[in-house]
Amino acid sequence: MTVAVSRAHMRTVLDIMRQAAADRIMPSFRRLDADAIRCKTSKLDVVTVADEAAEHDMTEAFLRLSPGAVVIGEEAVCARPGLLDAIEDADLAYVIDPIDGTANYAAGVPLFGVMVAILRRGEVVGAAILDPICNVAALAVRGEGAWQVGPDDAERPLCCARPVPAAEMTGNASWRYLPPPIRDLVARNLPRVMGSWDFRCAAHEYLMLVDGKCHFLLFNRTMPWDHLAGWLIHHETGGYCAHFDGEPYRLTDRVGGLLYAPDRASWQDLRDLLLDPG
Repeated sequence: MTVAVSRAHMRTVLDIMRQAAADRIMPSFRRLDADAIRCKTSKLDVVTVADEAAEHDMTEAFLRLSPGAVVIGEEAVCARPGLLDAIEDADLAYVIDPIDGTANYAAGVPLFGVMVAILRRGEVVGAAILDPICNVAALAVRGEGAWQVGPDDAERPLCCARPVPAAEMTGNASWRYLPPPIRDLVARNLPRVMGSWDFRCAAHEYLMLVDGKCHFLLFNRTMPWDHLAGWLIHHETGGYCAHFDGEPYRLTDRVGGLLYAPDRASWQDLRDLLLDPG
């Protein structure tokens, strides 16, 4: 497959995301009937008819854009788990989270986003995160940096926050999915940072991180549609990310958590503050 994942290609990807948002996501926002929302694994894990419709439209559009590509959507994998097996070896793959923050979306809270990562033989080479409410997006191409696209299509470079001591950091710790011993440890240590919050939406949390509006993010669940796009954009802004034990993040990893910081030294400082039981 000879598709070049370039800045121009990412703008086309963004156009597809914006169209799905305009056609499928925004018309249903705050207009969902009760039977349009259902639980998947728990009351915290829901899906709506808008998720499914947006993913369908983007899947069809990406297959037209890149014939022969593999498209891996969160809702498609829920129905067909074996689809995820193609993520490492595909010549070109699009990984879609049609609505990240579905619990917020279903509740009428305007904190949700659309995320797409592009992989080539197991390497993340392109990424896009769209805020459909403000029509603002963050995009990246591996090795070419990250940039924001505004509602007027104007572009500006993105850069992560400058390093500061852990006690001066602000950010998000998604503590609710942590296993009990780590959850208790993080909850006890969080007051040691300057500020923390939780949007229940990785897309918006990544948008803040890559624009230097916060210093750190901490996650437990590492499903590819939730993190591949944000990981690449943050990487291209100069930031540092690793599992809780310091091992690098790999797209096939499903355990180990993720901790983001402005650079490796501040990552270690933060890791020691939040996760060191001593």
